[in-house]
Amino acid sequence: MSTVTGTTLSWERVRKAADKLTTPLLPDDYLTLLNPLWSSRELRGRVEKVVKETDDAATLVIRPGWGWRYTHRPGQYVGIGVQIGGKFHWRSYSISSPPKKAGRTLAITVRAMPDGFLSDHLVNGLEPGTIVRLALPNGDFVLPDPPPERSLFLVGGSGITPVMSMLRTLDRRRSGAGVGDAVLHYSSTTAERMIFRAELEALHEQHADFRFVPRFTDTEGMLALATLDDVVPDWRQRETWACGPAPMLDAVEAHWEAAGLAENLHLERFSLALTGEAGEGGTISFQNSGKEIEADGATTLLQAGEAAGVGMPYGCRVGICHTCTITKISGVVRDLRNGAEFDQPNEQVQSCVTVPVGPCTLNI
Repeated sequence: MSTVTGTTLSWERVRKAADKLTTPLLPDDYLTLLNPLWSSRELRGRVEKVVKETDDAATLVIRPGWGWRYTHRPGQYVGIGVQIGGKFHWRSYSISSPPKKAGRTLAITVRAMPDGFLSDHLVNGLEPGTIVRLALPNGDFVLPDPPPERSLFLVGGSGITPVMSMLRTLDRRRSGAGVGDAVLHYSSTTAERMIFRAELEALHEQHADFRFVPRFTDTEGMLALATLDDVVPDWRQRETWACGPAPMLDAVEAHWEAAGLAENLHLERFSLALTGEAGEGGTISFQNSGKEIEADGATTLLQAGEAAGVGMPYGCRVGICHTCTITKISGVVRDLRNGAEFDQPNEQVQSCVTVPVGPCTLNI
């Protein structure tokens, strides 16, 4: 009886597929009928696993689909688009897995933020099997090849995610023999919220040349950089990567500059302070697509374009990578970071951090 039922269901699928073949579909639509990961128009992936790391953080293991031929560098981020309520929401997240010679998955580790609509959904609402859209790996906060002889990683909170890709890569390159002469100073509010704590403690126990220095700021307070000589006496001789909250990175940057060692420091900022005033808003016209949308002075050109259904280029979404740069044909836009206005025709502007000041037209 079950065999007959299974055969009937199989033929029902074939019939439905055949019905679709009689409609005017594009070639890409036929690929999607065969496998939802196949698309010639966009890069897609399937969420294979959602692994809880802490109460508010999870690792998403994603299997990229057809057309993905890109190996990331340790420390880079990737864009992910998730459909919620019929609309795709895009964000960029650091890749926490090492580049793999074999295997077809990559992982991002996300912390649910109190005001983070998408991050909360990824951590607490995303189901394995979900098809997502992907953007290419990007970013300059990377581990060089070959890596330095001595390295220092200063991390706060979820800033561990790109650094974890680096540490895992170093360990893999040495075939599990350790990450080399490396120090990781990792600040977290509590031990329970420290992402990857068990794995880092295991690395520390297994490899004498890797120092893991955890700091729990709820009880110990923030690291005072004036005491760095006590924590890492040879920090001046180490190439350093720092990732975490903006105040921490500002302090690290100032400390290294004062020591004349700015060239030894690599920073990754997940967000930028937006100190400029919002614009007046206006009609944004997208010349190539013929679309228009009304936007207020707090909505970026990138957000407006996505709301209008325009395929906007983007990367980090915080004004760092310049992937979102497009040509403003006419009108005035304002940079939310510093209030600078762009009022000349045919200017290059970063759509993720600029807002309209009256009507403007974009070459996209």
